[in-house]
Amino acid sequence: MAWAPEQKRAEPNSRDFRASWDGRGGSGGGRGGGGGGRSGSSSGWSGPSGYMEFRASGPREPPLCFKLKNNMVGVVIGRGGWRIKDIQATTNTKIQIIKGDSEAEVKIFGTKAMRAKAKAAIDALVKKQERGHHSESRVDSAAPQASAGREFRPSNTGGRQVQPLIDWDQIRAEVVEWEKRKWADLPPIKKNFYVESEATSSMTRVQVDMWRKKNFDIMCDDLKGGEKRPIPNPTRQFEDAFHPYPELMKSIKRAGFQRPTPIQSQAWPVILQGIDLIGVAQTGTGKTLSYLMPGFIHLNNQPIPREERNGPGMLVLTPTRELALQVEAECSKYSYKGLKSICIYGGGSRERQIQDIAKGIDIIIATPGRLNDLQMNNFVNLRSITYLVLDEADKMLDLGFEHQIMKILLDVRPDRQTVMTSATWPDTIRRLAQSYLKEPMIVYVGTLDLVAVNTVEQNIIITTEEEKRSLIQEFLQSLSPQDKVIVFVSRKLVVDDLSSDLSIQGIPVQSLHGDREQHDRERALEEFRSGKVKILIATDLASRGLDVNDVTHVYNYDLPRNIEEYVHRVGRTGRAGKTGVSVTLMTQNNWKIATELVKILKRANQSVPEDLITMAEHYKLHKPKKDTGKISKSQGKPRELY
Repeated sequence: MAWAPEQKRAEPNSRDFRASWDGRGGSGGGRGGGGGGRSGSSSGWSGPSGYMEFRASGPREPPLCFKLKNNMVGVVIGRGGWRIKDIQATTNTKIQIIKGDSEAEVKIFGTKAMRAKAKAAIDALVKKQERGHHSESRVDSAAPQASAGREFRPSNTGGRQVQPLIDWDQIRAEVVEWEKRKWADLPPIKKNFYVESEATSSMTRVQVDMWRKKNFDIMCDDLKGGEKRPIPNPTRQFEDAFHPYPELMKSIKRAGFQRPTPIQSQAWPVILQGIDLIGVAQTGTGKTLSYLMPGFIHLNNQPIPREERNGPGMLVLTPTRELALQVEAECSKYSYKGLKSICIYGGGSRERQIQDIAKGIDIIIATPGRLNDLQMNNFVNLRSITYLVLDEADKMLDLGFEHQIMKILLDVRPDRQTVMTSATWPDTIRRLAQSYLKEPMIVYVGTLDLVAVNTVEQNIIITTEEEKRSLIQEFLQSLSPQDKVIVFVSRKLVVDDLSSDLSIQGIPVQSLHGDREQHDRERALEEFRSGKVKILIATDLASRGLDVNDVTHVYNYDLPRNIEEYVHRVGRTGRAGKTGVSVTLMTQNNWKIATELVKILKRANQSVPEDLITMAEHYKLHKPKKDTGKISKSQGKPRELY
């Protein structure tokens, strides 16, 4: 007979209340075979319907009966009856549970072997629950006294006790202990390799201040809490920083440099002392060598020989493949003591990169995505890293690499030396610096005053979207055979569209954006560097780390989203002592950055078009309410660096 719900009965006296569960969702006694009826004057409660009624295949046998504590009934039944349903299905039995005052009676119907199997399953569930309960009791009894006073007060509902609050102090202590165990077997590390020259140490405070003022108004600060450390004097000549390292001096002389750039002069004495550094300066100001040269010395002079370190010692994280390849080229150019480097980036051969790592390397230059991939699959050991560089950290955050960076640094020893470079100093970079650098110093070169590119003539043209094509046509036709130009646009689709139009007209161009295959990107850059192609159309992928010294023009077909990227784009020309020209097309859609652009032009002593001033004033008057009160993105010299 199919199961049917019972008629609603009057509420029984709570003292005589009993409930039964028969596995089929019905309440009441079993059918035949000595199943017995409902006990006493019980009132039935039932679980979900739909259980198939059990029918013994052979002669009826008496059920297997045993007692079960009431607090274990729910464990055996499971939410919605799924556990008891599963036991019945796997053992071909019918199970009936009748609750009493303190204990429930369990009856199992079926063959002898199946009854025993079902009881074993129930016993296993009960034992597992009891083990878990005892384990929790032991943890509670062993809890620190800090939780004393957090009373287990009976709640108003059902007499249940309030769960204890989480002891965060204990959890933090356990994390610290785990960290100690994780890094307990690390070899020793040495950081301080600086020998101050007599010329540097003899500089007076007035001389130091005048030098910093003259060299782009460099600002330095110690971000250590408490008592501040003295800021080292700048090293005005290469010999002042590297006189104990003659082989490195030979590499520098071969390159033909006359003197260090400002960021190098101030950064080298800080890094060589083993102090973490934040270098804030525009791209193209020599930041790469500011961390590479001290890194070479750091790697070669560790207490543990290189061949015994079981992994690389230096890691440079960069936002783009192009910048990673450029840094790797610099490593090879200034090779020191046979240090081996490898470039790891998405788009390159993963198998080949894994093979190169297995051969043994000293320096890894990588983009975060591919390195995190190899790290998670145990193809690279990062525990041996003692010198870490986060290059162009602001761009890495813009591209969404923060999570990969966090995962990578979990496997890098915490007592490493860390150098972070950035072109801007927004709040996101400050938070990153606080997380991953320890008591750093900062060297800040005025990023947005465009002093570093004062050799660039900046032209602003106020126009419309419809007129842009004709304006760029006129510009390209006016170029001389010796000119080389980068055309910046906002979207990959526009890159392809503009490149196709110019190619159809017979104008040789190359294009660069993130969706192109890696070998196509490398070929485009090579043809542009060599001069085979004079026009490169690119997204902001080329605004940083693209080291081509003979670019004569930068053409902003689309204005970038923020003023920082405008500075980076303009910095692609006027490099290495040369002059350059930038042309920027600006429409009404760009009026949000008009005010900041006016400031940039004035600081660089450029002419400011009247139309641009009018646009800036118009935007101030009609600024949307949602923009009101927002802090300007202009990153002037910060009053509080942390």
